[in-house]
Amino acid sequence: MADTFLDKAYDTVGTEATRALYADWAKSYDKEISENGYATPGRCADALKSVTRDFTKPILDFGCGTGLSGLALSLAGFKTIDGVDLTQEMLDRAKEKQLYRSLKLSEPDKGLTINSGEYVAVAAIGVIGAGAAPIDVFDMIINALPSEAHFVFSFNDHTLKDPSFEANVNAAIAANKAKILVENYGDHLRGLNMKSKVYVLEKT
Repeated sequence: MADTFLDKAYDTVGTEATRALYADWAKSYDKEISENGYATPGRCADALKSVTRDFTKPILDFGCGTGLSGLALSLAGFKTIDGVDLTQEMLDRAKEKQLYRSLKLSEPDKGLTINSGEYVAVAAIGVIGAGAAPIDVFDMIINALPSEAHFVFSFNDHTLKDPSFEANVNAAIAANKAKILVENYGDHLRGLNMKSKVYVLEKT
């Protein structure tokens, strides 16, 4: 079973290197990830579902990749999903799934602005961590969220080895920026015996 791109992913550093890796990976991403039993999208979608009342209101799939996260969110009942991603090749694959209201290329240096009432939740599923987006992205999303909006995200085992990621979450809670609604540890890539921690926060 090929896991070449997975091996490379955890060692990739920097926006341009990450963009290049995922551009090359786009065509085989779904197959490779699925073969390894990718469980985190479903767990994140179920966690967000457990704290959601109105499934018609728009949510943002941040770092949507090829749309596996959007598929999980759609299967959980969410009706209106917008996606953004760093890599156009990944967005092209996501578009093929016909799950998203809109898909846009993200520019990290421009930050994130969420207008009042625009989104009731943001998902960053498998996005923040080793070989992916830096912890600054967590702070950016938390700061952009309107009051009472939800933020579902995950940290895999590679990421959890670096204490700064969970420290940032704890700092946001301590600063009363958000409160934890869901926190659980479970399967991430079953084929690699890798786990992840799933969080749902509510902006205060």
